[in-house]
Amino acid sequence: MITLKEALKLSQEEIQNLKKELNERAKKESHLGAYIEQFLGKDLSQSCEGVPVAIKDNISVKDWELTCASKILQGYIAPYDASAIVNLKKNGFAPYGRTNMDEFAMGSSTATSCYGKTLNPFNLNKVPGGSSGGSAAVVASGLALASLGSDTGGSVRQPAAFCGCVGFKPSYGRVSRYGLASYSSSLDQIGVLTQNVEDAAILYDAIAGYDKMDSTSANIEFIKTAPKLNANKKLKIAVIENYINDASEEVKKALLKTIDMLKSHGHEIIYRQMLDCKYDIAAYYIIATAEASANLSRYDGVRYGRRSENIENLKDMYINTRSEGFGEEVKRRILLGTFVLSSGYYDAYYIKAQKARALIKAKYEEILNDCDLIFMPVTPTTAFDFNAKKSPMEVYLEDVYTISLNLAGLGGISVPVGKDKDGLNISAQLICKAFEEQTLLDGALSLENIIKEGK
Repeated sequence: MITLKEALKLSQEEIQNLKKELNERAKKESHLGAYIEQFLGKDLSQSCEGVPVAIKDNISVKDWELTCASKILQGYIAPYDASAIVNLKKNGFAPYGRTNMDEFAMGSSTATSCYGKTLNPFNLNKVPGGSSGGSAAVVASGLALASLGSDTGGSVRQPAAFCGCVGFKPSYGRVSRYGLASYSSSLDQIGVLTQNVEDAAILYDAIAGYDKMDSTSANIEFIKTAPKLNANKKLKIAVIENYINDASEEVKKALLKTIDMLKSHGHEIIYRQMLDCKYDIAAYYIIATAEASANLSRYDGVRYGRRSENIENLKDMYINTRSEGFGEEVKRRILLGTFVLSSGYYDAYYIKAQKARALIKAKYEEILNDCDLIFMPVTPTTAFDFNAKKSPMEVYLEDVYTISLNLAGLGGISVPVGKDKDGLNISAQLICKAFEEQTLLDGALSLENIIKEGK
């Protein structure tokens, strides 16, 4: 598969041929379930002329169905383009294909989709990660040049790690959330999944920038990163020692080898400790579910999406529409969020979680004041079997190294660095100070080049 950078040099005729080729491939590889169109037996959705980029099914593209992989939104047609899509089109790209996802972005396996599960292209018995599993799988399998996803607690970085591609989540506020279906408004951020770091910079440059339509958009100067990429820049990198020690043996071994390679190429390595992950997990799931409870209250059968036919009055409509439309995981998180926001529990849970969030953010700032980047695992293990994680808590723990980044609002990137004994991908995660994506991408490109040299 050609890179995004190479595709931008193609003529319109060559781009049209490329789109046809991708569409045919998607039909032949329909068993992967990476695109929603593969479940429906349809051609990939198109929007305009330009280099094709796959779009997660929670990002609004005008005149496309937008369902967030949920029964409750099936049949809803987006009336406008998300700001990220507007920017994408301005820069020579075109939305092409709806990627499968965990319902309302809630999950780590892309198995909670109402359409069916997405398979890992490298081992069909393994999960591709979530919630942007479809966006990672289309890139990893050569069914897309690149894709957009969303990252609330690692949903771009974790599937990228499981599928062996690059997953980049910018700092909170750098890419507009206008047109992104909300899960947890203070944590959600649109990110990119690509074949390499340079493509990640190119696609990020195409969608980033201030947007007056989004009240959380950062009104600060944005300078394009791709033209200024510098893989030769020597950086001071803080390794989070306790996170690496807690990862599986194979992940730990690959990351320690990567650290040695970074040292040998002139990067300065220091070692630091982060707070116990139990605080990240507790704070994240209280805040995320509380915000989800509020955000998902709009899906009630009144304004848009699916409405239950089994109704006699208004109360029936609310109860039956939501009972029939939402899947088990979404219901679980709505119930938890409603509980922590309820009278008598708000101070005990939600306020305490916000205090823990401030503590986590302060710890990141303390470490980043002493270095350029942070280095840590993306996931504690490689991709797991679909039936391996049985309890919701086990699934939640898959996000243990990614969620703190969203709580702190920082930028992070997942870069492939090795394989385990079964040939499954292992990735490293780099983290930058807020809005210092140039440094992050420079470091990621350096890491990518070092890994290529070492092979």
